[in-house]
Amino acid sequence: MSILVWIEQIEGKALSSSWEVLGKAKELAADLGTSTVALVIGEGVDAVAQEALRYGADTVYTVASPVLKQYRLQPYAAALGSAIDAAGASVVLTAATTHGRTLAAFVACQRGAGIASGVSDLRVEGGALAAERSAFSGNIIHDVHFSGDLKVASVRPRAFSMPEVGEAAGEVKALSLSLVEGDVREKITDFRVANLGEVSLTDARIIVSGGRGVAADPAKGFQLVADLADLLSAAVGASRAAVDAGYVPYKHQVGQTGKSVKPDLYIAAGISGAIQHLAGMGESKVIVAINKDPDAPIFERAHYAIVDDLFTALPALSEEFKKRLG
Repeated sequence: MSILVWIEQIEGKALSSSWEVLGKAKELAADLGTSTVALVIGEGVDAVAQEALRYGADTVYTVASPVLKQYRLQPYAAALGSAIDAAGASVVLTAATTHGRTLAAFVACQRGAGIASGVSDLRVEGGALAAERSAFSGNIIHDVHFSGDLKVASVRPRAFSMPEVGEAAGEVKALSLSLVEGDVREKITDFRVANLGEVSLTDARIIVSGGRGVAADPAKGFQLVADLADLLSAAVGASRAAVDAGYVPYKHQVGQTGKSVKPDLYIAAGISGAIQHLAGMGESKVIVAINKDPDAPIFERAHYAIVDDLFTALPALSEEFKKRLG
């Protein structure tokens, strides 16, 4: 019996959301009286494996192969299945990224396990694992209880704080994978790293988003959004309306059909607050809304409301932050 956490990594760099999940897994393992196991899959995995030990894993399993250089569901599911067996895992956790959700769901289906997707909290209740997740744009919070021997959950990024780095006290164990390239049905013909220098939406502590309110001058409006985001070392987000209008690429979309985020600060400029958008950012710790319509629905969820045109408010905010931040 153990809690197994998949550490998602890209070219030797682990996602911070995976460390958040590992830190929570260590707390849960203490409550359940079991061990915390991490799994690192890829081609060059040694550095991330050592990092997992420093973040608190008792044991780290590695599955290394050229076949695993980039994420593909079939070989990654095989690697995770091998680690579940080796660790005798009773709980499997991933970060609720695109890959994490898919991998968790696929392996849960393979094994007939209970799964909770995109959870915001995990706890031990009556000696068993329980999860908490939101529904209907965060208006309903419900508990998930698992039946069966294996429990699987994907955890929303920033649901938990980053664990502290300590001394590496555990051990690394290598697992072999019998798959060869010819066995893998999915083929990757090209791989390019995008968003160089940009702050990831899902990992961002601060997000500045623009919406349909930039319509008078979309290029200038989103430049003002980007300027403020740059000052705050923040990510740039957008509503679906802004994306559908072609103002910004889909990668910036926040909401039910975009990315779900949970930053410490969310600044929404010219966003009315449709329920689909609130579904993706409603759990932000502090929401600042800028809209010239005093009846905009987003003001009902905002902690701070600025009733003004974003073309006036955003430059004023940027100037004030320049003074405050030096």
